[in-house]
Amino acid sequence: MALHNRVSRQELKERILNDPTPRTTISFYCYFSIEDPVVFRNTLYRELSALGVMGRVYVAHEGINAQISVPAGNVDAFRAYLYSFEALKDLRLNIAVDDDGKSFYVLDIKVRAKIVADGIDDPSFDMTQKGRYVNAEQFNELSNDPNTVVIDMRNHYEYEVGHFEKAIEIPSDTFREQLPMAVDMMKDKKDTNIIMYCTGGIRCEKASAFMLHKGFKNVFHLEGGIIHYTNQVKEKGLSNKFHGKNFVFDQRLGERITEEIIAHCHQCGKPADTHVNCVNDACHLLFIQCDECKEAFEQCCSKECQDFIHLPEEQQKELRKGIDKGRNVFNKSRHRKSR
Repeated sequence: MALHNRVSRQELKERILNDPTPRTTISFYCYFSIEDPVVFRNTLYRELSALGVMGRVYVAHEGINAQISVPAGNVDAFRAYLYSFEALKDLRLNIAVDDDGKSFYVLDIKVRAKIVADGIDDPSFDMTQKGRYVNAEQFNELSNDPNTVVIDMRNHYEYEVGHFEKAIEIPSDTFREQLPMAVDMMKDKKDTNIIMYCTGGIRCEKASAFMLHKGFKNVFHLEGGIIHYTNQVKEKGLSNKFHGKNFVFDQRLGERITEEIIAHCHQCGKPADTHVNCVNDACHLLFIQCDECKEAFEQCCSKECQDFIHLPEEQQKELRKGIDKGRNVFNKSRHRKSR
């Protein structure tokens, strides 16, 4: 079989949107040694394809990071296959909180230098020397202590729509920028209890190891991140300290955790927390847009983009040539400077 997708992404998306088969969105990661990531990747692609899995999977020498969608009837078979690897046996699987089953429509498995880009090039850094896990109950107890520092290890646009009470934002676009920033911001708190958290656990686990590497003493990280915390809170009837929406990197762009809307539309300033991508193919800016602005701007981020989408298609194609959208995400600080 082919070890990559050969059907257009648009066709695959339409198939998923029109398919009534119930699907379950799952995320997981594991830091473990993979001797040959290419061989591992190819084996994984064959088996997951056979199970109808869609999603995004990164494989590297340091482990695996995955966000996937599995036909509900194949979840047990998928779990059994994953657990057949000794290093992945009984691995925690994060089940999505607010799931419509339409999170992914293609299977992408890529070999990367690292499963999460961190910018760490210190050969003495040891991922096995990581902070202590805390579950939802322990997180609540520790965070109630006024001397405990809670650090959000997600990007600024994730923090904006939802975060834990009293959580400190490390205001940046990327995880690799956040690591040295976190060390610098906490440099006078090396003996303080520090809890780090992220979406599913992968970033805060590495961040906790990095903080210990930099001389911090009491570092904890939330097991399974916001997703596992939310499921534990529901199962055990615990107090929920997370407010708003949990941003996720799939077609949903967010999971509703509480009904609170703590963010604002980037166009009019009204309360809103729905992330969208500008429909202008020359832009695709990720930003927050309310329903009124969505209608007024025709799902565009600006009047300029709205005018652009009404140009003849051939003219749009010509104007798009050479444009590198890169990491095109709305950033409040950059937006203010450019006005």
